[in-house]
Amino acid sequence: MPYLMRVELPDVPGSLGRVATAIGEAGGDIDAIEIVEKRDGFAVDDVLLEMAHGTMPDSVVSACGTLDGVSVLWINRYAAGGNLFLDLEVVEALTEDPSTAPDRLVEMLPVAFRVDWAARVTPGVDGVGARVVHATDAAPSAYDVEQVATPTRLPGDEVYVECAAPFGDDLVLMGRRGGPEFLDSELARFGHLLGLAMTISRA
Repeated sequence: MPYLMRVELPDVPGSLGRVATAIGEAGGDIDAIEIVEKRDGFAVDDVLLEMAHGTMPDSVVSACGTLDGVSVLWINRYAAGGNLFLDLEVVEALTEDPSTAPDRLVEMLPVAFRVDWAARVTPGVDGVGARVVHATDAAPSAYDVEQVATPTRLPGDEVYVECAAPFGDDLVLMGRRGGPEFLDSELARFGHLLGLAMTISRA
């Protein structure tokens, strides 16, 4: 079973190698790594792992936690697919049929951002009773949300952390079960991809 781990580590040569060694010694096998953000001398990476039979994710977290300056921010099973999905692949898919680009983007967001669901909705009156335009299977069936001007973290609930971004008169929302919180860099990517999808759909 694949796991996705988000880890913060010093942005200096050798840090990622130390993390990879610790993961391997704890019984984890790295399938892919993606840099999510760099800030204040630290990097935040998403690491896609396969665990050896009988290995618990806690052992990998403990092994990484013994390294100076390394913090595991989040780890969970990763059911969205077997690889980390690059933004370029999303854009290429959207350009295959520009008329379906908005819906295709919603369908691809769960893999591109490691979220559980995505939806495009038209906000209702005073943020109540939004109309669902297109959503993935795991998305909620009802939304009470107001329009936002920029990609924004939402309060979410006891189950999901959520964010939203404008898409014309609509909103596109994403939700992650249990975290981690959306980083500033993820919100920026989110807005950028929505802008590209809007441009492609109008081509």
